[in-house]
Amino acid sequence: MLIELLKAVMLGIIEGITEWLPISSTGHMILAEEFIHLNVRDEFMEMFRVVIQLGAILAVVLLYFHKLNPFAPSKSKVEKRATWDIWFKVLVGCVPAGVLGILFDDWFDAHFYNYQTVAVTLIVYGILFIIVENRNKGKNAKITKFTELTYTTALLIGIFQILSIIPGTSRSGATILGAILLGTSRYIAAEYSFFLSIPIMFGASLLKIVKFGFNFTDTEIAILATGMMVAFIVSVIAIRFLMGFIKKNDFKAFGWYRIVLGVIVLAYFIFLGQ
Repeated sequence: MLIELLKAVMLGIIEGITEWLPISSTGHMILAEEFIHLNVRDEFMEMFRVVIQLGAILAVVLLYFHKLNPFAPSKSKVEKRATWDIWFKVLVGCVPAGVLGILFDDWFDAHFYNYQTVAVTLIVYGILFIIVENRNKGKNAKITKFTELTYTTALLIGIFQILSIIPGTSRSGATILGAILLGTSRYIAAEYSFFLSIPIMFGASLLKIVKFGFNFTDTEIAILATGMMVAFIVSVIAIRFLMGFIKKNDFKAFGWYRIVLGVIVLAYFIFLGQ
């Protein structure tokens, strides 16, 4: 039992870091599971990979609670309307990925949840981050605050989020890359990506739990709770790091990291994992 909880702690740390940095939590989890084998049912593991993200999402809720709370007594009517406006834009952005996720989530997992897909998407999006940042070097962003983010742009960013259905893409990576291409600042791109994750991941977690059937053993409950709690704590640190980092830096470092990790994933499975 203790060993399994320690494994859940390790997976929670990996999830908490990689969910928010645009480096693909799925890619890291696939590699991590080669070394960290939870002694659980396959059905539980499939559910665990998704629901552990719920702990990470709660970190966003905590850190941005005031900004996202339209009922805060300290907010003026104008500020409350602006908060509702953010939520409406988030919901618009969630529609494309939400619809396709419900319809094709299992199909994509069955056909693309493998090291080949993950390695290729890690490398491809790493290259794209570098290209986009080089292209935008010296340019001023057109959208630097949420009031300048139109519903059309929000929907287009949501369409980019569809790409994250393919494992290894990174949900935050796809939305941040799309938002930057559409003219948002890195700061707004990152924050909007965080906010989009709230309804998407709550919905995905609920679907996985319902599919699993709530038939947890005591050990499985302890493993899931531990993983979520650790993911929550680490996510708070990771989000604060990212938002501080992008104030002075671009995303090219993450692009290079993705490329290196993609090569490592390919090399490991080709020469050692098979």
